[in-house]
Amino acid sequence: MRRYIRALMLCMVFAVLSGVYVYSKLFYSDVSFGGAKGGFVPQRVPGARRGAVDKSGLQNPHWYNRYIMRQRGQMEAALTGVQSRPEPPMHLAVVACGERLEETLTMIKSVVLFSIKQLYVHIFAEDQLHASFMEALESWPGFIRSKFNYTVYSIHFPSENAAEWKKLFKPCASQRLFLPLILKDVDSIVYVDSDILFLQPVDRLWGFLSQFNSSQLAAMAPEHEEPRIAWYNRFARHPFYGRTGINSGVMLMNMTRMRSLFFKNDMTSVGLRWEELLMPLLQKYKLNITWGDQDLLNIIFHYNPESLLEFPCQWNYRPDHCIYGSNCASAEENGIYILHGNRGVYHDHKQPAFRAVYEAIKKRQRWTETKEVEVLCLPDKFSSSVAHGVARSEV
Repeated sequence: MRRYIRALMLCMVFAVLSGVYVYSKLFYSDVSFGGAKGGFVPQRVPGARRGAVDKSGLQNPHWYNRYIMRQRGQMEAALTGVQSRPEPPMHLAVVACGERLEETLTMIKSVVLFSIKQLYVHIFAEDQLHASFMEALESWPGFIRSKFNYTVYSIHFPSENAAEWKKLFKPCASQRLFLPLILKDVDSIVYVDSDILFLQPVDRLWGFLSQFNSSQLAAMAPEHEEPRIAWYNRFARHPFYGRTGINSGVMLMNMTRMRSLFFKNDMTSVGLRWEELLMPLLQKYKLNITWGDQDLLNIIFHYNPESLLEFPCQWNYRPDHCIYGSNCASAEENGIYILHGNRGVYHDHKQPAFRAVYEAIKKRQRWTETKEVEVLCLPDKFSSSVAHGVARSEV
């Protein structure tokens, strides 16, 4: 008999516990409906006091709802942080010595007018020009200054050969050769001469970096497109790149690769690093080079052609492309993206269209949205009308 009583008592205990368990499951499933799984948090009734019951009959969210809300807030904050984290800027370098202050400021104005992403400008200038650069740049409107940052550096060459490097070709032009050694924390950069004008966003030029293959570390345009009128293949007394050489007025560099590569050369049987290569090249070829640092770059890439990417001449359009007839097909098809006013054409009347674009950007006072500009070299009888039209346009 006792056995039956004990069995009955045990069954009753199990029945009670089962009932409590089922009741608790039903209760919590009702409370959490639309809660943790769906991410739904009951909204407060407008005007209701804290703790009041809303129309759904649900009390304040349970701890797990508050946890979900906190987790969601942290996730949203993290996502917002990722979205607002500034993208690494594009880097641009220019060298200014002598009477190049105004020309360099006009170049910077052109690149800022057209640029889309954030820009960092590295200005290498003689010490007496530093204050003038900073005064001019700081006078630009705040919404323009917010598009770029800048640093002004002193001219710096290796101390044992500083005078020789500085007087090579134009004053300070060979500074570009030492950018990978000076800007050690910068991965990639666009170098431009001071007589450059951007007519397209520098972002598009920066995009060539993504086209580099595993061996390429620099990009430049050919010196000429037509071998019959090219300088290097007719007059050079040193090795040069390709059929007609390269022009270094616009040069895109992956400086991380430049610092790490061992370059082939005609002086040693082993490769030399960038800093080991420059002075021996100058000593060997200084009596044979005409265009200074550009010739040294031609020699380097003659022996390392796999390291260079060529971009079209529309990214470095010079008077040479129209003095002897139009010979830049990419500019004829798609327009000029970068205007390179070498031969001093911004400051004389030999190429009115070049000068008109330069004057329009230099004198521009309104910092409004910039339109794209197409400039073509035309026969002399049309040059004055082209210059007049460009000067009046919204460049």
